[in-house]
Amino acid sequence: MFEGDICHLEHDWFTNVLTAGLIYGLVVSYLPQHLRIIKLGSSEGFSPWFLLLGGTSSAASMLNMVTASWPTMQCCNQLSVGKCIEITAGVFQVALQWALFMVITILYMMYFPQRQKYVELDIDSYDGVPPQHVKTPIKSSEWRLSVVLAWVTVVHLLFSIFVTFVLVGTTKIDPDGQMHSRQIDLWETFLGISSAILAMVQYFPQFWKTYRVKLVGALSIPMLVMQCPGGLVFAISVARRPGTNWTTWVMYAMSSLMQFLLLSMCITWKIRQRKLGIDDFGKPLPGTEDDEDSEVVVATAEDVHLSSSTTVDVEGEEAPLLPKDVGKPAARFSLPRFFRR
Repeated sequence: MFEGDICHLEHDWFTNVLTAGLIYGLVVSYLPQHLRIIKLGSSEGFSPWFLLLGGTSSAASMLNMVTASWPTMQCCNQLSVGKCIEITAGVFQVALQWALFMVITILYMMYFPQRQKYVELDIDSYDGVPPQHVKTPIKSSEWRLSVVLAWVTVVHLLFSIFVTFVLVGTTKIDPDGQMHSRQIDLWETFLGISSAILAMVQYFPQFWKTYRVKLVGALSIPMLVMQCPGGLVFAISVARRPGTNWTTWVMYAMSSLMQFLLLSMCITWKIRQRKLGIDDFGKPLPGTEDDEDSEVVVATAEDVHLSSSTTVDVEGEEAPLLPKDVGKPAARFSLPRFFRR
Protein backbone atom coordinates (compact mmCIF):
# COMPACT_ATOMS: atom_id res chain seq x y z
CA MET A 1 0.00 0.00 0.00
CA PHE A 2 2.71 2.46 1.00
CA GLU A 3 6.19 2.80 -0.44
CA GLY A 4 7.64 3.99 2.87
CA ASP A 5 8.41 1.96 5.99
CA ILE A 6 5.27 2.92 7.89
CA CYS A 7 3.79 -0.56 7.43
CA HIS A 8 7.05 -2.37 8.04
CA LEU A 9 8.11 -1.10 11.43
CA GLU A 10 10.57 -3.13 13.46
CA HIS A 11 9.36 -4.91 16.56
CA ASP A 12 9.63 -2.67 19.62
CA TRP A 13 9.49 -5.23 22.38
CA PHE A 14 9.81 -2.65 25.16
CA THR A 15 6.84 -0.64 23.88
CA ASN A 16 4.79 -3.78 23.27
CA VAL A 17 5.41 -5.14 26.76
CA LEU A 18 4.75 -1.70 28.26
CA THR A 19 1.46 -1.40 26.36
CA ALA A 20 0.33 -4.88 27.39
CA GLY A 21 1.13 -4.11 31.01
CA LEU A 22 -0.72 -0.81 30.84
CA ILE A 23 -3.82 -2.38 29.31
CA TYR A 24 -3.89 -4.87 32.19
CA GLY A 25 -3.15 -2.08 34.68
CA LEU A 26 -5.96 0.09 33.32
CA VAL A 27 -8.56 -2.57 33.97
CA VAL A 28 -7.17 -3.39 37.41
CA SER A 29 -6.96 0.27 38.45
CA TYR A 30 -10.50 1.19 37.36
CA LEU A 31 -12.18 -1.91 38.81
CA PRO A 32 -11.99 -0.73 42.45
CA GLN A 33 -13.93 2.41 41.53
CA HIS A 34 -16.55 0.54 39.51
CA LEU A 35 -17.03 -2.09 42.22
CA ARG A 36 -17.10 0.50 45.00
CA ILE A 37 -20.01 2.39 43.45
CA ILE A 38 -21.92 -0.84 42.81
CA LYS A 39 -21.21 -2.24 46.28
CA LEU A 40 -22.20 0.98 48.06
CA GLY A 41 -25.17 1.50 45.78
CA SER A 42 -24.31 5.19 45.69
CA SER A 43 -22.22 7.56 43.57
CA GLU A 44 -22.38 10.34 46.16
CA GLY A 45 -19.22 12.43 46.28
CA PHE A 46 -18.63 12.75 42.54
CA SER A 47 -18.94 16.09 40.82
CA PRO A 48 -20.98 15.92 37.58
CA TRP A 49 -18.67 18.57 36.11
CA PHE A 50 -15.70 16.30 36.84
CA LEU A 51 -17.33 13.48 34.88
CA LEU A 52 -18.34 15.74 31.98
CA LEU A 53 -14.86 17.21 31.58
CA GLY A 54 -13.24 13.82 32.03
CA GLY A 55 -15.50 12.19 29.45
CA THR A 56 -14.93 14.90 26.85
CA SER A 57 -11.19 15.02 27.57
CA SER A 58 -10.69 11.27 27.18
CA ALA A 59 -12.87 11.22 24.04
CA ALA A 60 -10.80 14.02 22.47
CA SER A 61 -7.58 12.20 23.37
CA MET A 62 -8.87 8.94 21.89
CA LEU A 63 -9.85 10.59 18.60
CA ASN A 64 -6.55 12.48 18.51
CA MET A 65 -4.82 9.11 18.66
CA VAL A 66 -7.07 7.72 15.93
CA THR A 67 -6.33 10.70 13.68
CA ALA A 68 -2.56 10.50 14.27
CA SER A 69 -2.48 6.72 13.76
CA TRP A 70 -4.90 6.52 10.83
CA PRO A 71 -2.25 5.86 8.13
CA THR A 72 -0.71 3.15 10.33
CA MET A 73 -4.11 1.60 10.98
CA GLN A 74 -4.65 1.27 7.21
CA CYS A 75 -1.67 -1.08 7.09
CA CYS A 76 -3.82 -3.81 8.61
CA ASN A 77 -5.08 -4.48 5.07
CA GLN A 78 -1.72 -5.98 4.13
CA LEU A 79 -0.34 -7.26 7.45
CA SER A 80 -0.99 -10.33 9.55
CA VAL A 81 -3.43 -10.20 12.44
CA GLY A 82 -0.63 -10.27 14.99
CA LYS A 83 1.25 -7.41 13.37
CA CYS A 84 -1.97 -5.43 13.01
CA ILE A 85 -2.68 -5.80 16.72
CA GLU A 86 0.87 -4.69 17.49
CA ILE A 87 0.75 -1.46 15.48
CA THR A 88 -2.77 -0.53 16.63
CA ALA A 89 -2.30 -1.43 20.30
CA GLY A 90 -1.79 2.23 21.16
CA VAL A 91 -5.22 3.13 19.79
CA PHE A 92 -6.83 0.27 21.71
CA GLN A 93 -5.02 1.37 24.86
CA VAL A 94 -6.38 4.92 24.64
CA ALA A 95 -9.87 3.74 23.66
CA LEU A 96 -9.93 1.38 26.64
CA GLN A 97 -9.03 4.23 28.99
CA TRP A 98 -11.95 6.26 27.59
CA ALA A 99 -14.36 3.34 27.91
CA LEU A 100 -13.39 2.60 31.52
CA PHE A 101 -13.85 6.22 32.52
CA MET A 102 -17.23 6.34 30.81
CA VAL A 103 -18.31 3.34 32.88
CA ILE A 104 -17.86 5.56 35.95
CA THR A 105 -20.13 8.17 34.36
CA ILE A 106 -22.77 5.53 33.60
CA LEU A 107 -22.58 4.15 37.15
CA TYR A 108 -22.81 7.68 38.52
CA MET A 109 -26.14 8.17 36.75
CA MET A 110 -27.42 4.71 37.65
CA TYR A 111 -26.53 4.97 41.35
CA PHE A 112 -27.24 8.65 41.91
CA PRO A 113 -28.63 8.81 45.49
CA GLN A 114 -32.42 8.68 45.39
CA ARG A 115 -32.73 11.07 48.34
CA GLN A 116 -30.82 13.70 46.35
CA LYS A 117 -32.83 13.39 43.13
CA TYR A 118 -35.86 15.29 44.40
CA VAL A 119 -36.36 18.17 46.79
CA GLU A 120 -37.45 17.15 50.29
CA LEU A 121 -38.88 19.57 52.86
CA ASP A 122 -39.13 19.52 56.65
CA ILE A 123 -42.26 21.50 57.56
CA ASP A 124 -42.56 22.96 61.03
CA SER A 125 -45.43 21.69 63.15
CA TYR A 126 -46.97 23.02 66.36
CA ASP A 127 -47.91 21.76 69.83
CA GLY A 128 -44.76 19.64 70.11
CA VAL A 129 -45.53 17.59 67.00
CA PRO A 130 -42.33 16.57 65.16
CA PRO A 131 -41.71 18.32 61.81
CA GLN A 132 -43.37 16.72 58.80
CA HIS A 133 -41.03 15.30 56.18
CA VAL A 134 -42.51 16.01 52.74
CA LYS A 135 -41.16 14.62 49.47
CA THR A 136 -41.82 16.66 46.35
CA PRO A 137 -41.73 15.72 42.65
CA ILE A 138 -39.34 18.61 41.99
CA LYS A 139 -35.98 17.48 40.62
CA SER A 140 -33.01 18.74 42.58
CA SER A 141 -30.62 21.13 40.89
CA GLU A 142 -27.74 18.63 41.01
CA TRP A 143 -29.79 15.85 39.41
CA ARG A 144 -30.99 18.16 36.63
CA LEU A 145 -27.41 19.31 36.07
CA SER A 146 -26.18 15.70 35.95
CA VAL A 147 -28.72 14.77 33.27
CA VAL A 148 -27.86 17.81 31.13
CA LEU A 149 -24.11 17.22 31.39
CA ALA A 150 -24.53 13.54 30.53
CA TRP A 151 -26.28 14.53 27.30
CA VAL A 152 -23.57 17.10 26.56
CA THR A 153 -20.96 14.34 26.89
CA VAL A 154 -22.86 12.15 24.40
CA VAL A 155 -23.34 14.99 21.89
CA HIS A 156 -19.65 15.94 22.11
CA LEU A 157 -18.63 12.34 21.46
CA LEU A 158 -20.90 11.91 18.44
CA PHE A 159 -19.87 15.25 16.94
CA SER A 160 -16.16 14.54 17.41
CA ILE A 161 -16.46 11.07 15.88
CA PHE A 162 -18.33 12.49 12.89
CA VAL A 163 -15.75 15.22 12.20
CA THR A 164 -12.81 12.87 12.70
CA PHE A 165 -13.99 10.21 10.28
CA VAL A 166 -15.14 12.75 7.71
CA LEU A 167 -11.64 14.27 7.69
CA VAL A 168 -9.64 11.02 7.65
CA GLY A 169 -12.05 9.48 5.15
CA THR A 170 -11.73 12.33 2.65
CA THR A 171 -7.97 12.90 2.97
CA LYS A 172 -5.64 10.93 0.74
CA ILE A 173 -2.66 9.17 2.25
CA ASP A 174 0.63 9.91 0.47
CA PRO A 175 2.89 7.10 -0.73
CA ASP A 176 5.13 7.76 2.28
CA GLY A 177 2.22 6.98 4.58
CA GLN A 178 1.44 10.53 5.69
CA MET A 179 -1.69 12.67 5.48
CA HIS A 180 -0.48 16.12 4.45
CA SER A 181 -3.63 18.11 5.10
CA ARG A 182 -3.97 21.39 6.92
CA GLN A 183 -7.46 20.41 8.10
CA ILE A 184 -6.15 17.16 9.57
CA ASP A 185 -3.26 18.93 11.30
CA LEU A 186 -5.54 21.58 12.79
CA TRP A 187 -8.11 19.04 13.96
CA GLU A 188 -5.45 16.79 15.48
CA THR A 189 -3.88 19.73 17.31
CA PHE A 190 -7.28 20.96 18.48
CA LEU A 191 -8.17 17.54 19.88
CA GLY A 192 -4.84 17.22 21.67
CA ILE A 193 -4.79 20.70 23.20
CA SER A 194 -8.47 20.66 24.17
CA SER A 195 -7.97 17.25 25.74
CA ALA A 196 -5.06 18.53 27.85
CA ILE A 197 -6.95 21.67 28.93
CA LEU A 198 -10.08 19.70 29.80
CA ALA A 199 -8.00 17.15 31.73
CA MET A 200 -6.44 19.92 33.80
CA VAL A 201 -9.71 21.79 34.42
CA GLN A 202 -11.58 18.52 34.99
CA TYR A 203 -10.29 18.07 38.52
CA PHE A 204 -11.07 21.53 39.88
CA PRO A 205 -14.84 20.89 40.31
CA GLN A 206 -13.98 17.62 42.05
CA PHE A 207 -11.40 19.38 44.23
CA TRP A 208 -14.00 21.94 45.27
CA LYS A 209 -16.75 19.40 45.95
CA THR A 210 -14.47 17.10 47.95
CA TYR A 211 -13.04 20.03 49.90
CA ARG A 212 -16.46 21.48 50.64
CA VAL A 213 -18.09 18.29 51.94
CA LYS A 214 -14.85 17.15 53.63
CA LEU A 215 -15.74 13.51 52.92
CA VAL A 216 -14.31 10.87 50.60
CA GLY A 217 -17.74 9.70 49.45
CA ALA A 218 -17.74 7.10 46.68
CA LEU A 219 -14.28 8.05 45.42
CA SER A 220 -11.89 5.09 45.37
CA ILE A 221 -8.51 5.74 46.99
CA PRO A 222 -6.99 2.47 45.63
CA MET A 223 -7.85 3.61 42.09
CA LEU A 224 -6.10 6.94 42.62
CA VAL A 225 -3.08 5.24 44.18
CA MET A 226 -2.63 3.03 41.12
CA GLN A 227 -3.38 5.69 38.53
CA CYS A 228 -1.06 8.43 39.81
CA PRO A 229 2.17 6.69 38.68
CA GLY A 230 0.29 4.80 35.98
CA GLY A 231 -0.63 8.06 34.24
CA LEU A 232 3.02 8.97 33.71
CA VAL A 233 3.84 5.51 32.36
CA PHE A 234 0.75 5.75 30.14
CA ALA A 235 2.00 9.06 28.70
CA ILE A 236 5.43 7.53 27.96
CA SER A 237 3.81 4.55 26.25
CA VAL A 238 1.62 6.74 24.03
CA ALA A 239 4.57 9.00 23.17
CA ARG A 240 6.53 6.01 21.83
CA ARG A 241 3.82 5.08 19.33
CA PRO A 242 4.38 5.93 15.63
CA GLY A 243 2.72 9.11 14.35
CA THR A 244 2.09 10.61 17.78
CA ASN A 245 3.34 13.95 19.12
CA TRP A 246 3.14 15.98 22.34
CA THR A 247 -0.54 16.78 21.78
CA THR A 248 -1.28 13.06 22.07
CA TRP A 249 0.39 12.31 25.41
CA VAL A 250 0.26 15.60 27.33
CA MET A 251 -3.30 14.97 28.55
CA TYR A 252 -2.22 11.82 30.44
CA ALA A 253 0.71 13.60 32.10
CA MET A 254 -1.59 16.39 33.29
CA SER A 255 -4.16 13.88 34.57
CA SER A 256 -1.51 12.09 36.61
CA LEU A 257 -0.57 15.31 38.40
CA MET A 258 -4.21 16.19 39.12
CA GLN A 259 -4.92 12.68 40.43
CA PHE A 260 -2.04 13.01 42.86
CA LEU A 261 -3.55 16.21 44.28
CA LEU A 262 -7.01 14.59 44.58
CA LEU A 263 -5.45 11.55 46.27
CA SER A 264 -3.71 13.80 48.82
CA MET A 265 -7.04 15.48 49.64
CA CYS A 266 -8.87 12.15 50.02
CA ILE A 267 -6.19 10.78 52.36
CA THR A 268 -6.45 13.95 54.46
CA TRP A 269 -10.23 13.59 54.79
CA LYS A 270 -9.90 9.86 55.48
CA ILE A 271 -7.69 10.63 58.49
CA ARG A 272 -10.16 13.31 59.62
CA GLN A 273 -13.09 10.88 59.32
CA ARG A 274 -11.39 8.35 61.58
CA LYS A 275 -10.77 10.99 64.23
CA LEU A 276 -14.43 12.03 64.12
CA GLY A 277 -15.73 8.45 64.04
CA ILE A 278 -17.66 8.80 60.78
CA ASP A 279 -17.67 6.85 57.52
CA ASP A 280 -17.00 8.10 53.98
CA PHE A 281 -20.52 9.57 53.76
CA GLY A 282 -20.49 11.32 57.15
CA LYS A 283 -22.55 8.75 59.05
CA PRO A 284 -21.42 7.62 62.55
CA LEU A 285 -19.40 4.42 62.61
CA PRO A 286 -20.79 1.51 64.68
CA GLY A 287 -19.86 1.86 68.33
CA THR A 288 -19.44 5.64 68.32
CA GLU A 289 -21.39 7.97 70.60
CA ASP A 290 -23.50 9.17 67.69
CA ASP A 291 -24.36 5.66 66.48
CA GLU A 292 -27.79 5.81 68.14
CA ASP A 293 -28.63 8.69 65.83
CA SER A 294 -27.51 6.84 62.70
CA GLU A 295 -30.96 6.98 61.15
CA VAL A 296 -30.68 10.74 60.70
CA VAL A 297 -29.43 11.66 57.23
CA VAL A 298 -26.36 13.88 57.42
CA ALA A 299 -26.82 17.23 55.72
CA THR A 300 -23.86 18.45 53.71
CA ALA A 301 -23.15 21.47 51.58
CA GLU A 302 -24.65 19.61 48.63
CA ASP A 303 -28.14 19.37 50.13
CA VAL A 304 -30.82 21.24 48.24
CA HIS A 305 -32.42 24.30 49.84
CA LEU A 306 -35.81 25.55 48.71
CA SER A 307 -36.71 29.04 49.86
CA SER A 308 -40.22 30.07 50.78
CA SER A 309 -40.38 32.37 47.77
CA THR A 310 -39.77 29.58 45.25
CA THR A 311 -42.60 29.08 42.78
CA VAL A 312 -43.22 25.45 41.89
CA ASP A 313 -44.62 24.47 38.53
CA VAL A 314 -45.37 20.77 38.59
CA GLU A 315 -46.08 19.28 35.23
CA GLY A 316 -49.66 18.11 34.97
CA GLU A 317 -50.71 19.39 38.43
CA GLU A 318 -52.70 22.45 39.28
CA ALA A 319 -53.10 21.85 43.02
CA PRO A 320 -50.44 23.27 45.34
CA LEU A 321 -47.92 20.83 46.78
CA LEU A 322 -48.52 22.00 50.35
CA PRO A 323 -51.74 22.84 52.24
CA LYS A 324 -52.63 26.52 52.27
CA ASP A 325 -52.79 26.70 56.05
CA VAL A 326 -49.16 25.76 56.41
CA GLY A 327 -48.10 29.32 55.66
CA LYS A 328 -44.66 29.78 54.13
CA PRO A 329 -42.64 26.67 54.86
CA ALA A 330 -38.91 26.60 54.34
CA ALA A 331 -36.46 23.73 54.32
CA ARG A 332 -34.61 23.47 57.62
CA PHE A 333 -31.25 21.75 57.79
CA SER A 334 -29.03 21.46 60.83
CA LEU A 335 -25.37 20.57 60.39
CA PRO A 336 -24.12 17.77 62.67
CA ARG A 337 -21.57 18.47 65.38
CA PHE A 338 -18.53 17.29 63.42
CA PHE A 339 -19.09 20.03 60.80
CA ARG A 340 -19.18 22.70 63.55
CA ARG A 341 -16.06 21.61 65.41
